[in-house]
Amino acid sequence: MNNLFYVKRPSSLKSKAPLLIMCHGYGSDENDLFSFAQELPEEVFIISLRAPYRMQPFGNAWYAINFDAEKGKWSNNEQAKESVKLIAEFIDYACTNYSVDSNNVTLLGFSQGTILSYAVALNYPNKVKNIVALSGYINEDILPKDLNKEDYKHLNFFCSHGTVDQVIPVDWARKTPRFLKALDINHIYSEYPVGHGVAPQNFYDFKSWLEKYI
Repeated sequence: MNNLFYVKRPSSLKSKAPLLIMCHGYGSDENDLFSFAQELPEEVFIISLRAPYRMQPFGNAWYAINFDAEKGKWSNNEQAKESVKLIAEFIDYACTNYSVDSNNVTLLGFSQGTILSYAVALNYPNKVKNIVALSGYINEDILPKDLNKEDYKHLNFFCSHGTVDQVIPVDWARKTPRFLKALDINHIYSEYPVGHGVAPQNFYDFKSWLEKYI
């Protein structure tokens, strides 16, 4: 059973296609990252998800972000955990219903979608192979308490961030390489002179990386 709306671009392969699942950012929808699809290798089966929480007047979120004058900005981690589970279950759904390779699954996230992509990989490492993490950070509050290096030795991460990101400070993202290195996870971390977005060079860099690891 699948509880998430999505759009897809089928693969040129008839079986065992690499699967790429896209997770958009806060306030966006499934069409945002899907614009990348036409530039990515035709053998990749691409699915772009819509987050489950509807926002007003438009847009969607994976979890609520609250802006409180006293407490400051804070995230609903319980909703985030639920969305992590939904994405993990969707991976199983996609691998069952489409002619894709369950051992070659990549998550591509932006912002809030990146935060959840990290969490899916670190909570359900057996379900994914690669993570493309754009403009996000690792939220340790939605990760397992005990992380076993052996569970993560097959993973590959491409992480990037804008040096003048006004939404998620680059200092938060700069903690990522140290975190991944401590777990002996293969990763690359790059920065670009932009705000909260994906620079053209960033796109071409992660595209080249994807072509190497899928």
